[in-house]
Amino acid sequence: MGELLDKMEPLLAKMPAVRAPDGHVHFKEKLMWTLGILLVYFLLANIPVWGLDPQSTDLFEYFRVLMAGASGSIITLGIGPIVTASIVLQLLKGADIFQIDTSEPRGQVIYMGLQKLLIFVMIAIEALPMIVGGFLLPSSVLAAQFFGGSTVLLTLIIFLQICVGGLLIVFMDEVVTKWGIGSGVGLFIIAGVSQQLVNGFISWNASPTDGFPVGFFPRLVAILMDPAANFLQYFGTNIVAFITTIIIFLVIVFVESTRIEIPLAHSQVRGARSRFPVKLIYASVLPMILVSVLLANIQMVGLFLNNVGITILGAFQGQTPINGLMYFLAPINGPSQWMWWADGFVGPDAWMVIIRLIINLIIMIVGCAIFALFWVKTAGLDSKAVARQIQMSGMSIPGYRRSPKILEKVLDRYIPRVTVIGGAFIGLLSVVANLFGVIGSVSGTGLLLAVSITYRLYEEIANEQIMEMYPFMRTFFGKE
Repeated sequence: MGELLDKMEPLLAKMPAVRAPDGHVHFKEKLMWTLGILLVYFLLANIPVWGLDPQSTDLFEYFRVLMAGASGSIITLGIGPIVTASIVLQLLKGADIFQIDTSEPRGQVIYMGLQKLLIFVMIAIEALPMIVGGFLLPSSVLAAQFFGGSTVLLTLIIFLQICVGGLLIVFMDEVVTKWGIGSGVGLFIIAGVSQQLVNGFISWNASPTDGFPVGFFPRLVAILMDPAANFLQYFGTNIVAFITTIIIFLVIVFVESTRIEIPLAHSQVRGARSRFPVKLIYASVLPMILVSVLLANIQMVGLFLNNVGITILGAFQGQTPINGLMYFLAPINGPSQWMWWADGFVGPDAWMVIIRLIINLIIMIVGCAIFALFWVKTAGLDSKAVARQIQMSGMSIPGYRRSPKILEKVLDRYIPRVTVIGGAFIGLLSVVANLFGVIGSVSGTGLLLAVSITYRLYEEIANEQIMEMYPFMRTFFGKE
């Protein structure tokens, strides 16, 4: 495999990319780039795909928050291709199929080029099933008006629009990563979840089932003003969702602030001390995004096969799997999908629900733990990389000899264990959050991601401000 990468190196080195800044980018400029990309994202999310039939369906309906795209818009694919390419690369690198040393400039060029190439491939691979599977339908009216009734050319135009939207998301993510604050992937997830949460709290749209508004506060007012309405019947699940939303927010804030702090001292500046924090969620929530998008791709394959008449993996009713392997692999979203003893429950037998719940737990807990280890190694957050970073900053652990090997051994006591524990915990929390549901059409996983990413973004903004005040800190944070 190494010989293949060597042959591909000229191609990988020429992959189109956003130019990195030549020097330090001021905090205010970073903030402007981030806000600018956010505005562009909302603009693209409101540009519909030209030629699309109104009867088209969303292939990723239940994973839309995780995909961070807008159904029917040119950014329908969202961050799906980026995350899927990252999954493939991490699995290949974690299995030592691709032996790329990302600590060296040449290895970084090959890795980033290979990732970009995979993303381009994934854009086409994820767009094709939407077209071929009959999810995104060409408008017969426009086909008759512009193409003499033939839908072939119109279908191709729809495909190209989706691919262009996917490419725009890729380069927007790169702009935020290099010129802004945080990452575009995290920023787009926050944007999508925030929009759904606002709708969940204040939307006045009427529910098709009972006629009351779907928004939390409008629904509460409407039910209280209707003397004939049974409060618990029409608002009971909303209370549970509201409580779950508050609990998730508080738990994530608490967990994000839970850490082990390793004391550091500067070898040349007497009295200069610091601490290296090893958070409980050391690998952030990226492993949960990877596992969730992997499940979304599996569901996409099952739904595509179902639409073309192949139900060997399970049958679907609309976008919902009702039996087979796809049913057991589908994440549980809300009490209505697992409380078989409740009145009005429509679903399979209790034993199937229990097996599905157990499979959900195993996939999320084990998957997040494994991907956490892969991510830490790939992102340069493992013991070896951190020890090198501390050494280069001129810091050392008091009481230990100033050597990268010694630092690595000390960090090995904490980082691998905390990475696995944090990954497993975030997977468990994701399942629990999904079981009880949250406000709006946001899954528990989506809210969990948004809160955690927002907290990390706040910390990064604080770090950027510190580095503006004390420029020598940039060396420690690896910014220069």
